[in-house]
Amino acid sequence: MGFECCACAQEGQRPRSALARGASRPPPASHPECPTFTYAPTLDIRLFSQSPQFPKGQFVLAPVIRTIASRVKPSINWLLAFIPISIVLERAHMAPPLVFFAAALAIIPAASLIVHATEQISTRTGDAVGGLLNATFGNAPELIIATVALKAGLIDLVRASIIGAILGNLLLALGVAMLLGGIRFRDQVYNADAARVYSSMMLLAVISLIIPGTFEGYFSDAQYTPQVQHLNTALAILLLVTYALYLVFMLKTHPQLFKSAAGSKPEHHAGPVWSVPRAIATLVGASVVAAFMSEVLVGAAEGTGKALGMSQAFIGLVLVAIVGGAAESLSAIAAGRKNKMDLSLGIALGSSIQIALFVAPVLVLLSWLIAPVPLTLAFHRAEVGALFLTVLIGIVVSGDGRANWYRGTQLIVVYGAIALMFYFVPEVSR
Repeated sequence: MGFECCACAQEGQRPRSALARGASRPPPASHPECPTFTYAPTLDIRLFSQSPQFPKGQFVLAPVIRTIASRVKPSINWLLAFIPISIVLERAHMAPPLVFFAAALAIIPAASLIVHATEQISTRTGDAVGGLLNATFGNAPELIIATVALKAGLIDLVRASIIGAILGNLLLALGVAMLLGGIRFRDQVYNADAARVYSSMMLLAVISLIIPGTFEGYFSDAQYTPQVQHLNTALAILLLVTYALYLVFMLKTHPQLFKSAAGSKPEHHAGPVWSVPRAIATLVGASVVAAFMSEVLVGAAEGTGKALGMSQAFIGLVLVAIVGGAAESLSAIAAGRKNKMDLSLGIALGSSIQIALFVAPVLVLLSWLIAPVPLTLAFHRAEVGALFLTVLIGIVVSGDGRANWYRGTQLIVVYGAIALMFYFVPEVSR
């Protein structure tokens, strides 16, 4: 950095090129006749002009702006500004798409805070309690959005959001993680045994979700509704028990199966550790914000679909699912980019298992209390087909413990094809 007397510079006593080369001196006190001094940082001094001479009294702002930009890092928490924006848009009765997307952007940082606060609390507890906390609150954003939609009676939106959350984790998040990691590290390795356990659990979940739709063919319309409701309640309880046993298997009896593979960087928690009161307060506050914004989002969902020509299935399967799972998806992508593929796989596939075996059955049981009609897991054949194909390609791609950019591309292409299919279907009839 250096200070330059403008008058002396014009007289040629000290050319600015010397300062540009890095020379500097303190502000001269022996030149009282000089009217103005220009603070001239030496970084890229000619950014605004090709001439080495600057007008008298002009400040060189480019280096200052560069310094500020280098120190102010982008943060997902900046999206919290959309909370008041979405509220104002809703109260002003603006177009539903504006309200919907503003609320969606506001939910993303709230979801990120929920996930981060849960991780902070989990570091202070044992594996069993930490696993239970992650199971309960790790997918809290999806659960909150779906609960609000249930209360509003948007059953198709809830079903689509369940399928969409699984697809988003297995195809989009894991695909982008493999793509970016493969570009940076060429080939990546992870624990194939853990991947096979995840895959078998997902296949079990798909079978469980297919059963209610198959069950429909055995009854007349008059018999179908009460019978399928009883089936879904029993199935929800069975899935919750299965998930509890999965946690015991992963955390207690066979934790060695989920250790990082050789060549994959292990997980470590960077950054400051929060106190328990701070983490709990953040968890509660972010959950309240997410719940409130979810009401705004769901309230504008139907109008957004009509305005943009989108079905509830597409909104739930793509838009709502991406918003609810944004925090965990970004974590999985960041882990893959840092060559932590075991962590990336655990986040993406583990989150999908949580949704299928924990979130979906909890929503079925909750629907008896808050929804106009109980939720059933009788998905349309297009949704079941998309889910089955997703799990199938996930098993094929992730089974050997190796990842590269092309495998990531394959997962992304499948996700894009499924999203396009649901976009061009105006409404999925049942």
